[in-house]
Amino acid sequence: MAEKNRWLIALSAIAIHLSIGSVYAYSVYQLPLYNALGWEKTDVSLAFTIAIFILGIAAAFFGRFVEKRGPRISALIAATFFGVGTIGAGFAVQNSSYLLFLLFYGVIGGLGLGFGYIAPVSTLVKWFPDRRGLATGMAVMGFGAGSLITSPVAGQLMATTSIPLTFYILGITYLILMISGALYIAKPPEGWAPKGMQEQKEEDKRRVDLAQLTANEAVKTTRFWLLWIMMFINISAGIMILSVASPMSQEITGATAIVAANIVGLMGLFNGLGRIGWATGSDYMGRSNTYIAFFGIQLITFFMLPFITNVILFSALLFIIVSCYGGGFACLPAFIGDLFGTKQLGAIHGYLLTSWSLAGVVGPMLVSYIYETTLSYTTTFYIFAVMLVVALFVSLLMKRNIKNVREEKKGLPHSKLATE
Repeated sequence: MAEKNRWLIALSAIAIHLSIGSVYAYSVYQLPLYNALGWEKTDVSLAFTIAIFILGIAAAFFGRFVEKRGPRISALIAATFFGVGTIGAGFAVQNSSYLLFLLFYGVIGGLGLGFGYIAPVSTLVKWFPDRRGLATGMAVMGFGAGSLITSPVAGQLMATTSIPLTFYILGITYLILMISGALYIAKPPEGWAPKGMQEQKEEDKRRVDLAQLTANEAVKTTRFWLLWIMMFINISAGIMILSVASPMSQEITGATAIVAANIVGLMGLFNGLGRIGWATGSDYMGRSNTYIAFFGIQLITFFMLPFITNVILFSALLFIIVSCYGGGFACLPAFIGDLFGTKQLGAIHGYLLTSWSLAGVVGPMLVSYIYETTLSYTTTFYIFAVMLVVALFVSLLMKRNIKNVREEKKGLPHSKLATE
């Protein structure tokens, strides 16, 4: 069999993630569903919350399955679940069934998200051992950029056709894209490395990776849980913004529905650019420094947002937040490699994505509850700012922990590091 082109593997991964990344355009459905069926914001947000929760749980439980059966089978399963979930959401809306909507978009679509998210990530890391940050950035860039295409397309389709037909068209499109990507993606041959890169790879591994741990060993370390907390807060803050970006922009700045839809679409662009930009930059800055930057930047931004009514400046701050949000996801697989090695990267990645499951519940539901209680988004900004203070402190603890482990590693046998 001829060796596959790793850049086409990357393109296949992007096609899969671009499709499932459409979940980030979800806020454009909130007002149309309210106007058409009378579903309240909290009710509509629940489907999004369930989808993200199921994503994290599926990633955690099926991480080992993806490693064992390979990315192709996993991606085909993802295509089936996500395509059926999206098409089924249209059927639910057509029949005015809220429970069916939760089942198809939330549960079935969420399973597709979980399978589709982790399969390309661990595969690309293995195809790009010489560019770990770049690889993880590419792996999830499409996921972050999904709303860039879906948001305006879905908005236009709903305006010119109907909500059910919009879901039908999108669901079929996702099936085609994801199956096309799944049919090409594959693991590299055992021991594969780019030409002239093997020696450098071994040198980089000795310099960067703290240890080569299994998933069960990784969860017993302090740094696993520090990283979990960092991801939980980063995701909670970003997903809160994404879940209400459209109605929030309209209320605070007076933007029209069309302008707000375009803002959501551009947020997808910055989400995607943040993933590739921050992940690539983390190869030079260091992963721990990159996360410290995420929380420092967002902390300032969240304190500024309540005072901004200019739509351009408000949008710019939202773009900064989602770039950090996307960057957190993109840097995560590379950070896992740095901290725990690549022995079971996919499984460890799946365990850490449980932070996404919980954040997917906390972020959207908290902002919806506070808004319905106070009729304002201001309190939400301050609550998340406090959470970001905690995340900044934890990220500094992580940097200290890494330093301590490196210092101890100089005088310890490798096997003993597994218990640190």
